[in-house]
Amino acid sequence: MINRLVFENLRHRKLRTGLTALSIGFQVTMILTVVGLSRGMLQDSANRARGVGADIWVKSPDASIMSLSSGTLPQAMLDYYARQPHVAHVAGSLMAVIGGVSTASGIDFDQLTALSGPFHFTEGGPFRGPNDVIIDTWYAEQNDKRVGGTVRMLNRDWRVCGIVQSGRLARLFVPLATLQDATNNHGKVSQAFLKLDDRRNTNAVIAALKAEQPDYKIYSIEEFLSQFSPENLPMLRAFIYVIEGLSIVVGFLVVSLTMYTTVLERTREIGILKALGAAPADIMGMLARETVLLAVGGWIAGILLSFAANFAINHFVRASLQSVITPDWWPRVFAIALVASLLGAIYPGLRAARQDAIEALSYE
Repeated sequence: MINRLVFENLRHRKLRTGLTALSIGFQVTMILTVVGLSRGMLQDSANRARGVGADIWVKSPDASIMSLSSGTLPQAMLDYYARQPHVAHVAGSLMAVIGGVSTASGIDFDQLTALSGPFHFTEGGPFRGPNDVIIDTWYAEQNDKRVGGTVRMLNRDWRVCGIVQSGRLARLFVPLATLQDATNNHGKVSQAFLKLDDRRNTNAVIAALKAEQPDYKIYSIEEFLSQFSPENLPMLRAFIYVIEGLSIVVGFLVVSLTMYTTVLERTREIGILKALGAAPADIMGMLARETVLLAVGGWIAGILLSFAANFAINHFVRASLQSVITPDWWPRVFAIALVASLLGAIYPGLRAARQDAIEALSYE
């Protein structure tokens, strides 16, 4: 009988049930979207780093492996690396933040193509002047850019000279010397890429370089790509924890308000149940079951909404943000939604369980 009352109450109040489940779903969506964005952007960064085709990645001692900082590595070091045994090609790039987490890369076009192969142009071609910019297809689609158009960044206009397939290093490429001048990083780059004559020599070359430059950050491409994970970004993990905490608070408040209102509306019903012999535990159990069903409904709604959010991000703003679906987080967000919902149902449940049967029956 209790189970039937639970289902009938939820079915009878369709609008409230739907809005409550949807509210819980939003907290689920918020968590899944944040996690999906963090993983998607790290995965995209790793794919673009892999697209460079380097065997060894070098950064200066004071540069973070995941930083978006400007030049910290002397450009003269590129010649030094080029003279090392087994090093076939060397290229460097200068990164510049152009808004949010978006960056542009200053490159020596000939050096980079010698190292990683030619760019695949869908329109236009290489740099023709110092203020030219090459953009990838994702950036061109998102910002409706064509060859001959302009891109405004770093307080100047850049002419789009070419559009290339995405997947290599950056979304925007400009001449290295011009970017060094624009960012006051003369004679500096952010990182160096080394291509070896034989990948089997990678460990030997890294060991030799570290012996000469023990403070430099020198990685094989596999080791470098392994760093692209949320576990290596404490600030990102802390941000996810904050989102989880906020979601618990939101779920607690939504369910608490809903259950409190439900208890007030069903005062006479609760009085009848008590008059028929229902124990306080039965009343608590009834409200707990309703809460669990709401949490399940909200969890399912949240997963469906996360698919919609993932599609919207990757379809409309994929040059700036990338998202992936994270099914391994579904059980975790269900636990969060359930805990938050049950916590929100405690006070209304206790209030209902403690109601006097006579007072409840006389409630108007």
